[in-house]
Amino acid sequence: MKSNKSKYKLVVDYVIDGINEGRLKKGAWIPSLNEFREMYGLSRDTVFSGIRELKSRGIIKSNPGVGYYIVSTRVPFKHNIFLLFNEFNEFKEDIYNSFMETVGNSATVDLYFHNYNRKVFETLVNNANHKYTTYIIMSGKFADIGPLLESLSGNVFLLDHYHSELKGKYSSVFQNFEKDTYEALVYGLSNLRKYKHIVMVQKDSKEPFERYDGLRAFCKEHGFTHECIGEIQGREIVKQEVFMVVNDRDLVNLLKQADRQQLVPGKDFGIISYNDTPLKEVLAGGITTLSTDFKLMGRTMASLINKKTIETIENPWNLNIRNSL
Repeated sequence: MKSNKSKYKLVVDYVIDGINEGRLKKGAWIPSLNEFREMYGLSRDTVFSGIRELKSRGIIKSNPGVGYYIVSTRVPFKHNIFLLFNEFNEFKEDIYNSFMETVGNSATVDLYFHNYNRKVFETLVNNANHKYTTYIIMSGKFADIGPLLESLSGNVFLLDHYHSELKGKYSSVFQNFEKDTYEALVYGLSNLRKYKHIVMVQKDSKEPFERYDGLRAFCKEHGFTHECIGEIQGREIVKQEVFMVVNDRDLVNLLKQADRQQLVPGKDFGIISYNDTPLKEVLAGGITTLSTDFKLMGRTMASLINKKTIETIENPWNLNIRNSL
């Protein structure tokens, strides 16, 4: 059975459990590096990773040439979490808040953002190494991140974007962008029948192109034409088009363009906006949204950090049909 637990955690848990069970008191010596190696069949580097974490958490200190001893029996939080998001927005705030509510007082959490900058992403991850027990990574579309994640001395979890090459290595909660888009369009097919052409609006540099794959599969199966564009600005609306809009700024520009052309959403053309917000319930009489449950994503991720087995969980989608479709 595969486990989220890195081998070095055997060393950490030996000491933590010994303190909690009263076997290790303040001032007590812990096994040497070689003794840990023999106990668990670990390499010297792996044992030292466990020692390094215990030192960073203020539990042990070293006496050069003698060994390591307990300096504090006040065991810090069970989880010291490095949480890396791609950006801050209303949806990520929902993930964060629900995650924090679920973990409660059992963890400390440091939140960082890489803003889709690969260099920043790698720098933040490298700088965090050996400082945390748990690493929750929202990498976005960055490819070939396996070696970087493997270097982390802690439990690693993936959030939001699916990396097929990493399946089975790390637990993850993710959106299946292609499947979600396809299934949502099938679900809304009766409303889409009055339209002919579907336009995906998203910038490929940071958004998952899998959404368009799902749209193309739907259009091929149900006889719609389709295209993908980077932004709305400068694009006139043609009647019987449906726009699938990722960015809220594009949504605003689309509504402005409709006003200039005196076209009515849901009558002359359609709108599906990704990611639901309370404002979209009332904007322009109600904007249809395709959204994952971000609060559930946060709760699900929080539930995984205490599990020993690898789990890969698809977060569910919901198509909220309103007047714009």
